[in-house]
Amino acid sequence: MNLLGQPVTALEVAAFVTGLATVWLTKMRHIWNWPVSLLNVACFMVLFYSAKLYADALLQIAFAVLGIVGWWQWTRAADRDAAHDVPVTRTSLREAGLSLALCATAIAAGAWVLRRWTDSPVPIADTTLLVLSLLATWWQVRRRLECWLMWIAVDVISVPLYWKRSLPLTAVLYVIFLLICIAGYVDWRRAWQRQQQVAPALANA
Repeated sequence: MNLLGQPVTALEVAAFVTGLATVWLTKMRHIWNWPVSLLNVACFMVLFYSAKLYADALLQIAFAVLGIVGWWQWTRAADRDAAHDVPVTRTSLREAGLSLALCATAIAAGAWVLRRWTDSPVPIADTTLLVLSLLATWWQVRRRLECWLMWIAVDVISVPLYWKRSLPLTAVLYVIFLLICIAGYVDWRRAWQRQQQVAPALANA
């Protein structure tokens, strides 16, 4: 199968379907986004390694670990909530600043490693996706609203990178991800605002 002159494999189609399901379920704050994501990372691990995107392939292992942790964390959060909903939290300025500083350091170090020890053709972009995706996933595990801002940055970088590496369906997937992530940010922000309205009412009840 071809997409705009670029070959598309069955594995890339599987990654497309499971990836789309994962992000949509996350937008809806549905706990099943985590088990579906485990199927998705298995597909992408093989796909990215074959495209010589080594940092992205390694990232899938971290995604799998964080997926298990996230599944457990979200289940606990929903159990504590009276409506069995998954509450949204916010990232403090201190946490955000420290996280971004660590990201910059990790990107510089990771790009050097890829240049020195692999034949990666895009070490900086590959490492940037690895680091920002890890931060976005960790914030997602913690149910931080700002996780969507990190995912939006990841999507913007991913689209041209994956197209260049002959993964056209994956590039299209990340365009769709970008739109869902924008909607996800809006939905989660509304949910957080509703939480702020409910909290004083419960305190005064």
